Amino acid sequence: MGSQRAHHFGVTVTELDRAVEFYREILGLAVIDRFTVAGSSFSKAVGVDGATGRFAHLDAGGARVELVEYDPEGANRTASAVNQPGATHLGLETDDVDAVYESLPEDVETLSEPQTTESGSRILFLRDPEANLVELIET
Repeated sequence: MGSQRAHHFGVTVTELDRAVEFYREILGLAVIDRFTVAGSSFSKAVGVDGATGRFAHLDAGGARVELVEYDPEGANRTASAVNQPGATHLGLETDDVDAVYESLPEDVETLSEPQTTESGSRILFLRDPEANLVELIET
């Protein structure tokens, strides 16, 4: 078996354009590519009959973030707490967590103000427009 390496980190969203705007304008990620995928092979691969996916790939400094909007849309899920089994979050490194926190628009939900952990890292958890957790970390 060949060695595996990260290609992207995926986040499913209900409104691709709104999500792209948040990740680009609020978090400063550049859009690499936008495209649509459909057809029977795609539907079979993702396990959703008749699926079409609208995708945006963003550059997160050596990691690729994939935002995808599906048609048909799946059932809503409630925003999970970070400690629930199966919970996910996207971790992005930043040079200055406090500066990012201070620049956030008032409508961006954070779990708290930036905190310094026992390991010395500064962290901030926020939610994107879809209520997905994003961790900003300053090491």
